[in-house]
Amino acid sequence: MVHTGNESRVEAKRIPVERVQTGVRMEKRLLKVLKALAEYHDMTLGDLLEGIVLHAFDGKSPFGAESLKRIQDLKKFYALDLDSSASHRLTEIRRGPAEPARGRRK
Repeated sequence: MVHTGNESRVEAKRIPVERVQTGVRMEKRLLKVLKALAEYHDMTLGDLLEGIVLHAFDGKSPFGAESLKRIQDLKKFYALDLDSSASHRLTEIRRGPAEPARGRRK
């Protein structure tokens, strides 16, 4: 789970923010793992991503041992073979106009 080290205080100190909808594109299997992890922790994908980013900005790991194990299991389930060494090297698959995306039906 994304953790702060002070879980008992998190609920008591809510911080009002303005959220905006975004249309971020992301690698398909990575998104599946993130969605499944958010569901596992009973939180929204947005809450999960906010927690990951805020921890990263502070130079902290957002995940405990249990969540890291769950992530490894989800990566296997969704065949996600990428790790941090792939960062900033991913390129979009270009499809021709007549070539449908895999897994989609007309």
